Amino acid sequence: MTTFSRWALVSVVVASAVLAALGWISLRQWERSAEVVVREQARDMAAMAAEKVEMVLRDVPRDVIVRLSDAVAARDTRPDALAGVLADGAVREALQKTLGGPEAPTILALLDPEERPVYAREPLGDARRVASSRLREGLPGWQVALYQPPGFSPHGAVRRQVMLFTTALGVLLVVILAGAVTTYRLMRRESEVAQLKADFVANVSHDLKTPLSVIRMFGETLEMGRVTDAAKREEYYRVITRESERLSRLIDNVLDFSRIEGGRRTYERARAAVEPLVRESLEPFAYPLAQGGFKVDVSVAPDLPDVMIDAAAVGQALGNLIDNAIKYSGERKSIRVAAALVDGALALSVADEGIGIAPAEHARIFEKFYRVGRSDTQGRRGSGVGLALVRHVAHAHGGRVTVESRPGAGSRFTIHLPVR
Repeated sequence: MTTFSRWALVSVVVASAVLAALGWISLRQWERSAEVVVREQARDMAAMAAEKVEMVLRDVPRDVIVRLSDAVAARDTRPDALAGVLADGAVREALQKTLGGPEAPTILALLDPEERPVYAREPLGDARRVASSRLREGLPGWQVALYQPPGFSPHGAVRRQVMLFTTALGVLLVVILAGAVTTYRLMRRESEVAQLKADFVANVSHDLKTPLSVIRMFGETLEMGRVTDAAKREEYYRVITRESERLSRLIDNVLDFSRIEGGRRTYERARAAVEPLVRESLEPFAYPLAQGGFKVDVSVAPDLPDVMIDAAAVGQALGNLIDNAIKYSGERKSIRVAAALVDGALALSVADEGIGIAPAEHARIFEKFYRVGRSDTQGRRGSGVGLALVRHVAHAHGGRVTVESRPGAGSRFTIHLPVR
């Protein structure tokens, strides 16, 4: 990942944190401001109702107001004690005009000097008192109070709005952070792929250079007539042939990988016998196997049916597995190539007793350019596309490839192909 990419990611994270902090502070300030506005509106409503009550009470006979005050002063505010006074048409009309308005869902009530409810347009019950205003005329010391019934609260509405906006802000931040994390992973993946591609180019260049150098050296030696022994000349010819075949396999792998990446790789399937396919796949490795002192065991089950495959592609995949078995065999030089029917499918397997692969890397070894990150494998030649080609060939034939391996216990790769 480049320095610019890292700084861009850090900038996104910092900007998200600043946005979160500012959003939270703004929401808290808005909540406090909204609550202040609600309280002021409640006080204004109570004050306006008190003024209306005072205006209306001016038209109520004085003796009615005195009787009402006396009843309250006697601390007897039972409904039957006040019924006679409140039944007065003038008082009832005054209270209904001022306290029975359409301010729902709030409730306006008239309170005596002891702050006991004397009149309300409906039972207060568990309603909560939120604001009040004192009367200055008519009934001095009395109050008009504003109540909120249960289940309704401007403060609760404000808090619900704050929670809604907080949730929306949280979701936005989560989306931003998820995008940042995804971007980081993509950039890291792209960086890894770029490094793998660079390693691929370096490995392929090395693999191309090595056989070319050997071919040139042995060819020049033969051309100059420095080898007079016939047996030695035959050995040189075999070396040139072996290195040419190795070079051809590498070039075929690179070209096929390019076709696969470009979506241009096609397969021409035809009925093919299994045993000749296995023998022909092993043939190019006869010399390196003999030179390396390998013990080779070939087991082909009898009476295997012909299978509908692209023989060249499957042979190339099998050759890649054999090549890997040679490269990673370590000190125990033993390879087993087998073909058999397993669960109704053709199983072509190549097993060695080499260095093995850790279970954690079994899935990744089939990725393009990937090579096991161990010191005992990094020093060996390889382009990193051989197993990716094997998997593609298997999938293209409707099959799969599996691996059984443990460090130090060797590996077994198996191509499973349907028998049609």
